[in-house]
Amino acid sequence: MLEDRVRAHTTPQRAARRAHIVLLAAEGCPARQIAEIARVDVSTVVRWRDRFAREGLAGLEDRLRSGRPPVYGPEVRLRIVATATSAPPHPHGGWSHRLIAHHLADTGISSSQIGRILAALQVKPHRVRGWLTRPADSNFFSRAAEVCALYLSRPPDSVVVSVDEKTAMSARSRKYPDRLPGPGRVRLREFEYVRHGTVSVTAALDVHSGQVVVENLPRNDSAHFVKFLARLERCIPAGLTVHLVLDNGSLARLQGHSGLAGEASTDRGALHP
Repeated sequence: MLEDRVRAHTTPQRAARRAHIVLLAAEGCPARQIAEIARVDVSTVVRWRDRFAREGLAGLEDRLRSGRPPVYGPEVRLRIVATATSAPPHPHGGWSHRLIAHHLADTGISSSQIGRILAALQVKPHRVRGWLTRPADSNFFSRAAEVCALYLSRPPDSVVVSVDEKTAMSARSRKYPDRLPGPGRVRLREFEYVRHGTVSVTAALDVHSGQVVVENLPRNDSAHFVKFLARLERCIPAGLTVHLVLDNGSLARLQGHSGLAGEASTDRGALHP
């Protein structure tokens, strides 16, 4: 095991040096010669040689050190955790180390110390992970499985189309042209851009062919949405069953349109909200 430690490239340097000292001592080398080979003091050689003789491999590990006593006790640490896991005050959207330090100003703790305490406890109030509240629908999983099955395997003589709208997209262009790459240099792109207003569109994606039908959306209402569906139907060859996948907002606009209220299917296929 000592030889493996010395040969391994991943062994920490101090651990490899201690194992090397013990191996040289086992070969009968005197302490002074070992110190010259390992480039350490003679007292270091004697320490690790004797500790290995008494304790074996465990003796080559570092001893636990008391260190400086903690300045902030459990009560302050509990207050830090309680603050970081509570709702931040208005108008802040989340807790920062500086904000927590200001909130606990009576303790005199610094923001950097708060960061170290939270890092040791793996509490990360600055990080956010999105999640979705699933509606209480007993048919949710069966309907989701139906949609996933359409994406994975298209039924014969049919087309699967996903429809959604994208509102208020900003149209931007770079203020300066890119600098072309060269030997030892990647393409350089200026970060400044010029705004050209916003645009809203409705799009339909054939999930199996990748073809897209896009139309400007002057107003996000049922009339424009049904008009887009009529255009989409003209783009799809006759005789194909259309499986239309859309979200609840699009479905509500479609069902709210006169003549389509309450319907979940058409002559060409079915809706999959």
